[in-house]
Order: sequence, then C-alpha cells, then structure tokens
Amino acid sequence: MKRYKSFLLLFFKKEVLFLLVASTHAWANTAGLDPQRLDRFAPLINGALHENKVAGAVVLIARHGKIAYLKSFGLADKEAGRPMTPDTIFRIYSMTKPVMAVAAMTLYEQGKFDLRDPIAKYLPEFSDMKVAVMKTDAAGHTSKTLVPAVRPITVLDLMRHTSGLGYFFTKDETGADYYKAGGISTTDTSMSLAEFCKKMAAMPLVNQPGTIFYYSYGIDILGRLIEIWSGKPLDAYLSEEIFQKLGMRDTGFFVPPEKLNRLATLYTPSVPAKPDAEGIAGLGGPIVRVPGGPGPQDDFKKKPALLSGGGGLVSTANDYARFAMMLAGGGALEGVRLLSPKTVDLIHADLLGDIPRGPGGPWNGYGFGLTVEVSKGPAASATLSTEGEFDWGGLASTNFFVDPKEQLVGVMMMQVLPASPYWGRMLRQVTTQAIVGP
Repeated sequence: MKRYKSFLLLFFKKEVLFLLVASTHAWANTAGLDPQRLDRFAPLINGALHENKVAGAVVLIARHGKIAYLKSFGLADKEAGRPMTPDTIFRIYSMTKPVMAVAAMTLYEQGKFDLRDPIAKYLPEFSDMKVAVMKTDAAGHTSKTLVPAVRPITVLDLMRHTSGLGYFFTKDETGADYYKAGGISTTDTSMSLAEFCKKMAAMPLVNQPGTIFYYSYGIDILGRLIEIWSGKPLDAYLSEEIFQKLGMRDTGFFVPPEKLNRLATLYTPSVPAKPDAEGIAGLGGPIVRVPGGPGPQDDFKKKPALLSGGGGLVSTANDYARFAMMLAGGGALEGVRLLSPKTVDLIHADLLGDIPRGPGGPWNGYGFGLTVEVSKGPAASATLSTEGEFDWGGLASTNFFVDPKEQLVGVMMMQVLPASPYWGRMLRQVTTQAIVGP
C-alpha cells in the first residue's frame, strides 16, 4: 500500500498531465483513430533505436482535444541510462517560431501593429537597409556591391521569411561570413535582444525584401517588436499570455536547476546523412554525444541575456501539444481563448503565393504562412495531408503538425542535431493513416 501511495504522490507532485500509455487505446477509439495503426510508430522508432540513429523519443497524438497516443521510447541520456519519459524536456529550437507568431498575433488583435507596417516604424535602425549583390567575373573573382533596398522590411516579411535577413550563405567577396564578423549570434549569452537588433540592422541583406523566401533571423527581430508592442520583456509576455494560460509548465528560455535532471541529452550523427532523391538529407550514421562545455549541450541551462524568438525555447511533448491543440481549436483550449479563429486562419494561410523559395524553404506542394509551412493538399504535396494543415520542426529533431479540418495534432520530440526531415514526414504520415472515423 505504501508503494502505491508513493507512486500517486510522485505522479501528482510533478503535475504530469498525461494519460497512462495503457489507457490510450480507449482514447484513440473515441477520437476516430485506430490504435493499432497508431502503434506503427513503435517499429519505426525502435528500429532507429536498434541502429543507434536516435537515443530516444516521445510521441504524442491528439484529436478533438483528446490525447489519443502518448508513448516514450529509449533513453533521454544513454550514458547515464536515464529513460525517456513523457515529462522529458527538449531543446525545441525553431519550434519556438510558431509560439512567437501566436504572441505577435495576440498584439495584432489589439491593434498594436499592421502586418504591412515597416519594422523601421518601431526599430529606426532598420530605416536605411542595403542589399549585398554578389557577382563573379569570367576569371572566377567574386565581388560584393551594396545597393539600397527597394522597399522597407515589413512585419509580414519577418514572419514569412521574406525580409532578406538570412541564416545562410552570408559570405563576402573573400568567402568570410559577414554576419559572423559582425557579431551576429543568437547563442551569445551576453547580448540583449535590443543590441542584437542593432547589429542585424548594420548588416547587408542577402536579397531584396519581399522577393524570395529565405529562412532567416526575422523571428528574432519579431521578438524585440513584441517587447516594444507589449511594453514587457519577451519572456514575461510569453509566460503571462501563453504559457500560464495554456498550462505549459515546463516551457521557457532555460531549464531551472530543479528540472535539469529532466533535460534530454543532445546527440549528433557520427557520419553525415546522405541526401535522398530530392536532395534532402536522411538519417546519418550512429549517434554520439555532443560534447559538454560551451556549446549546444550546455545551452539552455541558465537564463540567457539574448531571448531568441527564432530558437530559444525548451519544452515538453505535453506542453507543446497543448499549444498545438489551442491552434487546432481555432485559438482556444479548455475554455481559454488566446486568438480568434479568423486570426488562426491567417496564421496558416499561404502568404507566400508565387514568391520563389530559397534556402530553408517549404517542400514542394507546401506554401508558407506566419512562421509555419502550409500544405496545399495531397494532390500538390504528394503526402497524406489536408489542405491547410501546417507544421514546423526544430534543429535538434523536434517536430509538430496541426490539421485543423481533422482536429488532429502530432508532436514528436527527439534530441539529434542536426535534424532530418524524415521524422517530420513520418510523424504526419503515420498519424494521418490512423484516421478511421470522424
């Protein structure tokens, strides 16, 4: 009897808002999902565990606001033998971006800004931007010319990655990275978000605003705008307006000391992944532990000065599923409304249209909304998807998707850096094939 009480006390002390895995089959049946089909996640992930491609994973599937599948696989720390559990904390990197979109749109609904506003209206340092034009002559010599931006960067440009504030290929004529030379780094723990914006504004853009999708630092700039529009530090606004309201108890910009034993260890492939037929990298060779010390393994263990809206959050599968279920519910979860349904529709509308895709762009058959990739339907994408379904992932192999029409949510958490698109595809594919009823 004492052992039984201890289990209950531990369960409620941690405030774990999960169903026991043994009970998920009943939930799956009520949510119109076939539990045996959902169990197809197990051989996929267990196979990757056997081949040492991943250390562990947590998968959570929900439909109609109910958790239909929740299962942990493998280890959160291989060397310590620590098992993966539903409350394991993960570095979610770019899955921070959709959280930022929701935060921004809560302020949009209050009339604090318009999506077509020039960001220089709020950040004057972006008033006179230049674009780096690289040319290579017949002899192979590269030169860089700075030309004026033909139009201002807008808030919409930041949120759909058409600002020109690129992540990649920011090279000058010598081949050196001019962003790095300018001190641009979202892992600099000594720099404030305001200082980061000033450094970014001093850098040339990689392309003219509004002309190409180019995955970017734009969402970090959006974080500073949220501070200006709200009058609060970014972490405080996210906590008060999203995390506390949705019951996301383990989501934030760092892991406090009392929760560090729940942070998953970060791994990386020892052999780089080979690209598939579309040039997309698959799973790499056997994983090895990322070294400790300064770097990604020990990031997120103390509060940073720079609150990165582009990739600075940690979270759990359950926390992020609550966020995703809010979006699937048209902006509300369990009686708490963050956004209007019309605003959620805008978030996952294809706002890219005919604008060309550049580095980091959405897959074929997908458009792009406010920080999320948006399916154009199964015929266009050649995937098991619904038109309007949206998704995104993180650098260390975390993924989520939301299908508003099916009221379906999927979250898969791992910690392998860099990520492979394979797991995001499998999350949607295996989840969607399990739909057997309304």
